[in-house]
Amino acid sequence: MKIQKIGMVANIEKAKIAQHAKSLKEWLEEKGVEVFLNAEIAGKMGLENGLKWDELARKSQLLVVLGGDGTMLRAARHVARHNVPILGINMGSFGYLTEVNLNEMHSTLELILRDKFEVEKRMMLSVAIKHGKNITNVGHVLNDVVINRGNLSRMIELETAVDAEYLTTYKGDGLIISTPTGSTAYSLSAGGPIVFPEKDLIIINPICPHTLTNRPIIFPEDANLEITLWSKERGATLTLDGQESYSLSSGDVVTIKKSKFVTKLVLSPHRSYWEILRSKLGWGGLPSQTGKKKDA
Repeated sequence: MKIQKIGMVANIEKAKIAQHAKSLKEWLEEKGVEVFLNAEIAGKMGLENGLKWDELARKSQLLVVLGGDGTMLRAARHVARHNVPILGINMGSFGYLTEVNLNEMHSTLELILRDKFEVEKRMMLSVAIKHGKNITNVGHVLNDVVINRGNLSRMIELETAVDAEYLTTYKGDGLIISTPTGSTAYSLSAGGPIVFPEKDLIIINPICPHTLTNRPIIFPEDANLEITLWSKERGATLTLDGQESYSLSSGDVVTIKKSKFVTKLVLSPHRSYWEILRSKLGWGGLPSQTGKKKDA
């Protein structure tokens, strides 16, 4: 598919973001590409033709995100239902999701415009909250759903069932329910496993559990989770990808399952997932790079 229409999203808090966006827009238009801007970056550039998320996604064959992983997560939630591939351009060092550095932007887009690029599908989670008889579908996430006690002084209890069968009641600071993409985010810092992002799996990871035998568990993609909050205080907080929050009351039920939508990420032509992982986690280089001699 020849890319002729590109949407642009940006983190408007980044330094010189308006200049970078303007420069990229002009560069793409010189190559015959029609460029659409999200309302936020259009406003930052002093333009009035910015589009809301749905319209931007409908008109675009590719979405270019200028920012960091947080901006990518926000874009993924907004455009997932439109099935548009996303290219992340990191305004600092490359991230897990924003794989392409600013100085690699033009060379990467040159390849994309010549239809020489790969897209990877990433699983998402669908989240709903049941409060009494009312059910609220709160959205879809690429990284994780977190239920935590927030500023409450006591631990919370999270009664957890999988496919309608009782699993256990977690007592502690909360739970992280993660996709493989999110396995290198909050879940990793809480002692969870690193899971290859192309796999479709669901990870449950307790936060500071009262029972030390409560350990992370990996479930198959078709698992349906029901988590009931029990708290003696005001409740707890549910957070989507660390960005959108919802208040929970004792007795509320959170249902989490594989989303029918996926996030389509355009892969960097410059580095693999394993190189990104080594760099972000500070692992050692190849034997030849660490002074270790190879076997004869």
